[in-house]
Amino acid sequence: MELIIQILMLFIVINCILKLSFWKPWQAALFGLVCAVFIIGTYQYAIQQSKTQINDYLQNTKALQDAAVLVTIESAICFAFCFAALREIFGKTVKRWVRPLYCYPSLLIFPVLFYLLTQTIFSMTGTDFATIAYVLAAIVVVAFPLFSYGIRYLVPEKELRLEVHFLVSLFVCILGLLTTVNGNVTYAASEEPINFVALFSSIGLFVITFVFGFFWNKIKWIIRQKKDNKQKQ
Repeated sequence: MELIIQILMLFIVINCILKLSFWKPWQAALFGLVCAVFIIGTYQYAIQQSKTQINDYLQNTKALQDAAVLVTIESAICFAFCFAALREIFGKTVKRWVRPLYCYPSLLIFPVLFYLLTQTIFSMTGTDFATIAYVLAAIVVVAFPLFSYGIRYLVPEKELRLEVHFLVSLFVCILGLLTTVNGNVTYAASEEPINFVALFSSIGLFVITFVFGFFWNKIKWIIRQKKDNKQKQ
């Protein structure tokens, strides 16, 4: 269960960086600064935690159910943003109450950063706690705007980034629901050998369709750019 929660946290970070790629660079840098201030301001509470307390919390079904509700709400906000942004791209009007969705980065990133801070403190025994907090804060300040700019540079098409943002949000929502499982299995799993042919066929099909879709979008974008240039000429 702890592994699933850690994967969920990883995708929350990825989703946050994807959302920042739709912002201006100075806005992403400002949010990175806010996260850094949060890390520095909460490290006094992080050093009071213990591995046992955190493990007990991650095994607490009631707490995980509450967290799953927050994950579902944030995923719904991300879904709404993707649909609103697509409507705007296609020239359709967007209602005023949808505008705040563009300004929402991610609130779940803060508990993820707190968890990362505690795990870093546990792993770096003997190091000054303040030093760990300031180094981690400096990494966040640089990484958030840098990675968001890197995503925008690698994937300049806003439509494709919105699609990835939607899929990652969906994956986060599913993982959030999976964390509510308490680990008790009602029916015992039947033992059977792994079908490696079906497994690798599925992986191969996913890779082929992903590569095809990626390059197909690239080709359409190049054709669209050429048409626009001809019209300007």
